[in-house]
Amino acid sequence: MNRRCPCSSGDTFDACCERYLLGAASAPTAEKLMRSRFTAFALGDVDYLRASWHPDTAPAELDLDPDQRWYRLDILDTDAGGLFDDAGTVEFRARYKHPEGAGEMREVSRFVRVDSRWLYLDGIVSN
Repeated sequence: MNRRCPCSSGDTFDACCERYLLGAASAPTAEKLMRSRFTAFALGDVDYLRASWHPDTAPAELDLDPDQRWYRLDILDTDAGGLFDDAGTVEFRARYKHPEGAGEMREVSRFVRVDSRWLYLDGIVSN
């Protein structure tokens, strides 16, 4: 039996984000890419995070805090980012636990479709 996907979709990992992280498929919408990126943060998959980040805005280095455990994603709003769009936004709240305490991050993320693939462009973080 497969475990629930970290992205909080309610689906199992193999039916949800696993195929994107493995490179077997590309996320069909900006929201699906957002969910798969959250899952990558939760699993510490730096390679997927870098591969799904637009090259113009991707950081030179990406180091994840191994003590920070991402455990819940809430999608608050989406604008465009669908099957026939070239751009879209996803507003989300992500919750984490850390030895120094629990917290949350809220962001409005921008996504663009390049060569039929959704990529994370950037985001505005608010707390």
